[in-house]
Amino acid sequence: MSRPKISIIGAGNVGATTAHWIAAKDFADIVLLDIVEGMPQGKALDLMQSGPVEGFNTKIKGTNNYEDTKDSDVVVITSGIPRKPGMSRDDLIATNTKIVKEVTQNAAKHSPDCIIIVVTNPLDAMVYVASKASGFPNNRVVGMAGILDSARFRTFIAQELDANVEDIDAMVLGGHGDTMVPLLGHSVVNKVSITKLMSAEKVEAIVKRTRDGGAEIVNLLKAGSAYYAPAASTAQMVESILKDRKMVLPCAAYCDREYNVGGYFVGVPVKLGRNGVEKIIELKLTEEETELFKKSVGHVKDLVATAEKFLQ
Repeated sequence: MSRPKISIIGAGNVGATTAHWIAAKDFADIVLLDIVEGMPQGKALDLMQSGPVEGFNTKIKGTNNYEDTKDSDVVVITSGIPRKPGMSRDDLIATNTKIVKEVTQNAAKHSPDCIIIVVTNPLDAMVYVASKASGFPNNRVVGMAGILDSARFRTFIAQELDANVEDIDAMVLGGHGDTMVPLLGHSVVNKVSITKLMSAEKVEAIVKRTRDGGAEIVNLLKAGSAYYAPAASTAQMVESILKDRKMVLPCAAYCDREYNVGGYFVGVPVKLGRNGVEKIIELKLTEEETELFKKSVGHVKDLVATAEKFLQ
């Protein structure tokens, strides 16, 4: 029986590190594609040579040719320009819309039955672009965002309380940006709400730091943006899909009547399995969370309207 095949488009920091996380789990073979000659080939070879040390037998092929991605089960799109200090995710929209459109069309042509995971920013708008460019059913196009945002939220809670991060559950919904909505009612340490474990001021500071989590790393790095945690989050999605684990994970998924979104891709909890997004999980939100979510969706709609201009 042949192993599942994953193609990662974009062999920069996020793409290559995604390949690293997936290779180490040894459940699928990988194609790493980039337009830069030699770069994906070199990274693929280097990563494969760590297999004997780390004990995995994953086959990894670096390429500049979309033919090599043929019949992929999952295609991960990380292509695009990264953020620089002072840039918002939204500043990337003109360039990355054109890149994601072209990449998606090429990927869909060679793997018409695949599931597409988009990682490129501005995330929610780029998932929309990939959906339009591929023509795939909505369940087979999904974006990585909420897992990363929730992981950052959990990390900051753990640091503040000196707690084990595995004891912390947290959920972040909405657009992947400054309007994301951390759900305090669903953020607990061993089932105890964080609002009972720290002051309102501390909670608000952690929420703000979570919203600014990507920018904080961009400013520290001075060149480029986060890649370890985004790549780990993407790898978790790939694993849930290909192993049909049906994990409930916050992802950018198409919502119409759900959460009254009205036909946009936005961060919500989903059941992720072999068919992609198999179910949208609707949580009961407080009035305040509902208003914040509505505001976040409004921002996503504005981004999509901007992206539409560059899709022509």
